[in-house]
Amino acid sequence: MDFNKVLTHWYSVNKRTLPWRTTKNPYFIWLSEIILQQTQIKQGLPYYEAFVKDFPTVFDLANASEEKVLKLWQGLGYYSRARNLHASAKYIAHERNGLFPNTYTELLQLKGVGDYTASAIASICFNEPTAVVDGNVYRVLSRYFGIETAINSSKGIKEFKVLASELIDVKQPGDYNQAIMEFGAMQCKPKNPNCSDCPLQKSCIAYNKDLIDVLPIKLKKTKVVTKYFNFLVILSEDHKRVVFQQRTTKGIWQHLYQFPLVESSKSLEADEFHLLDLENTPINKVAITHSLYNEKDIIHKLSHQHLHTKFWIITPEKFPSESIATADIKAFPTPILISKFIEQFNLSA
Repeated sequence: MDFNKVLTHWYSVNKRTLPWRTTKNPYFIWLSEIILQQTQIKQGLPYYEAFVKDFPTVFDLANASEEKVLKLWQGLGYYSRARNLHASAKYIAHERNGLFPNTYTELLQLKGVGDYTASAIASICFNEPTAVVDGNVYRVLSRYFGIETAINSSKGIKEFKVLASELIDVKQPGDYNQAIMEFGAMQCKPKNPNCSDCPLQKSCIAYNKDLIDVLPIKLKKTKVVTKYFNFLVILSEDHKRVVFQQRTTKGIWQHLYQFPLVESSKSLEADEFHLLDLENTPINKVAITHSLYNEKDIIHKLSHQHLHTKFWIITPEKFPSESIATADIKAFPTPILISKFIEQFNLSA
């Protein structure tokens, strides 16, 4: 069976209509690929459309403020993608006069662009036969060829890249790469794949050896860490001003805004506020009244962390000088955890 011809034919019949598939413009392809990293298409599509509308060229994105970029990205998570996107746009616009890198090797020089993204852009936009390997590709190849090497092991990463490179259609690498990814997303799905109507069924080792639910093999993830967050919602007496701070330390929420944060060693009850270390907060040694907004932890799950969160509503006798109007709070880029609280508490009203 001609593996790549079967896939490209399947793709021509079954591919979804998506806006980035109607162009070869590397800016739009790059934008879509960065947004869709660790994000499903149905979630990422509205963000892609919003970015294209607000930033129709790489110059528009480069000249935007970081706050505007982060605000538009709000809710997608993995905010380093947005910061890298902005940094790379500045590099392309200001250092390369808007000329997009047009080879796999050059594309790898962009912040936030790794093997997969560089391969996708190079093949789709510039017809370079560089094979993509993402979760969908790992799944299709491991099942079809019966490969039991763990896909997230160093050996597996090399093995699957070599195999993908051997299989790519050098005449139409972009279509082939998109075909195998789409096939993995729609046909050879992680759970309940459509094996009964699969054009690769007869020669698929996983199907014939009843290994569909076994492959691909993945090593166990890094242990998830539990943290206890206490956000201090410091309000003026009339609730017209609130203390809101930008995170300057490196991390997933770098440059986003939040309420002052104090971590604790456990989830605190309403009568345990005194256990919080307020030394480095705006209300240290200030007389306050306080109440606990949520008795039950709000649990926010990240890739390697589970955040057990409490929000404390605080009114100090001496209100801090650095604050913002609550009416303006929605203009600031925030983690989704914070934006949901703002909505529920109706803080901007």
